[in-house]
Amino acid sequence: MRFVRGLSFLLVSLAFVLSVWWIGLGQALDQLAARGRTDLELASDRLVRQLSRYRELIVVLAGDPELQKQSTPQTEVRERLLRAADLSGALDLILIDKTRQPVASASDLPAGAWIGESFIDRALTGASGNFHGISETFDTRAFYFSAPLFSPEGPVEAVLVAIVDMDELEAEGRGETPAVLFTDTLGVTFSSNRSELVLMQRGANLRNTSARYEAADLRDFVDVRESQVAGQTMWRIDAGPYVPDRALHIAKDLPVLDLRAEALVDARSAYVVAGLQASVTAALFAFFGAVLFLATERRRALTRANAILESRVEQRTAELSHINAALRTEIGERKEAESALKQAQDELVQVGKLSALGQMSAGISHELNQPLMAIRSFAENGERFLDRGDMAKTKGNLAKISDLAGRMARIIKNLKAFARQESEPAARVDLVEVVRAALEVTEPLVTREGVAATATLSNEPVWVEGGEVRLQQVVVNLVSNAVDAMSASAKKRLIVQVTATPEPMVTVQDSGPGIADPQRIFEPFYSTKTVGEGEGTGLGLSISYGLVQSFGGNISGANAPEGGAVFTVRLKPWTAEIAA
Repeated sequence: MRFVRGLSFLLVSLAFVLSVWWIGLGQALDQLAARGRTDLELASDRLVRQLSRYRELIVVLAGDPELQKQSTPQTEVRERLLRAADLSGALDLILIDKTRQPVASASDLPAGAWIGESFIDRALTGASGNFHGISETFDTRAFYFSAPLFSPEGPVEAVLVAIVDMDELEAEGRGETPAVLFTDTLGVTFSSNRSELVLMQRGANLRNTSARYEAADLRDFVDVRESQVAGQTMWRIDAGPYVPDRALHIAKDLPVLDLRAEALVDARSAYVVAGLQASVTAALFAFFGAVLFLATERRRALTRANAILESRVEQRTAELSHINAALRTEIGERKEAESALKQAQDELVQVGKLSALGQMSAGISHELNQPLMAIRSFAENGERFLDRGDMAKTKGNLAKISDLAGRMARIIKNLKAFARQESEPAARVDLVEVVRAALEVTEPLVTREGVAATATLSNEPVWVEGGEVRLQQVVVNLVSNAVDAMSASAKKRLIVQVTATPEPMVTVQDSGPGIADPQRIFEPFYSTKTVGEGEGTGLGLSISYGLVQSFGGNISGANAPEGGAVFTVRLKPWTAEIAA
């Protein structure tokens, strides 16, 4: 029975893992096919565009009046053809008359057997044509374009032929991925970005009037095993290290060149992705199978133990009857104790919840106290300015109130983000402006407490990686804590300094009693003040620590040699690499 259950679980797991592998492989192949079609489209457009330049070239040259005149000297015709060939990169430009006799050529070399092909017939009837094959004159693969040259009276008097070197055209894209083949209707790979596949032939020899080869020029195509996988055509091919052995085959027709474009996209990544997905699924099934097996074995062991125990109980019933009665009594007492313990635990949990809620409320009040005081101060000043009729300063105070209200909302958002370990993307921030804004917000508090504040700020921006609101909140927290720490000091002095080298840094130093336990100063809810007295929960520095860490900085606290505490915020400088 155990074997049957295990085998059933194994078969179900295997079927599910294979399904995940098949679905993942299909999705990965679909994505590869989409990218492959795009790459094939680009490669095809590039070949058509490169070859079309020569078709356009001879059409333009065929309209040259000097070439149309029969009286133009042959040397001048050759010079024109040579100049056009040099500018365009064509192997040769040849002018032949209507009897297929060469008139002039840019290379001064004899014409090949192509002069009797049907693409010349098309040009003699007034249409353009194309042809491709092996040029015996230049001993290379060549693409030919023909265009009619009309006489002033109208009939076709000559044909202009452009010969294009395919090796030269392929040099630009050779070795790119994916492997791309351009095959004609004879089954010959006439052009490819993989030179080892060029002039290989596969399939039946069909009739083709736009290409011709000698049998000695062609090789048999490598062995290909074609199959359908998840709706895609796959090739298993052994064509060397630069052609994927397991490839996704994509094809499209290029009727304008009488060619068929094919792409061989490496499919190994799709199989790797599908294998990883199947492996993860198999690992999950193995884990749950092991858990299920252990649970089953434990239950079976308990069943055996119970059977043995019941047998022994039956044998010693008389002897254990008194013990059983005592056990029942003990069990009842234990249940009552467990019930009382559970009730006490529930009460402790409830007390803990209420305590945490009170601490969080005090912490939020601590974080919002300074903006509220600033709003009140700006509101009172705005009322006085309004009585005086100073609308500009009144508007300024209202704008600051609006900014502070928005800042309070952002502080609450940052508190929630700290609690949830959230982070926002860093941006370029001027540290000098951040510190200046924080000092402006805390100015009423500093003035009210009689603190002599000194700020040393750079005249040039100090660009750092961070968040403007979060950095401002950190500086406000440090300044507020420093002012609170000096409440009982006879000498109250606050020093805020921004330095740009060797690394961007903000230091806040006070003349208070210093830090009693520097190792714990950034722990959540650690505070030297009670909630009732100083409205502190220890969240301010902990939140500041989390905010600085969120954009790659560091904050530290220590006792200054001359007394008091000094907090240092080190930040990452903004660089072009970060912007990129």
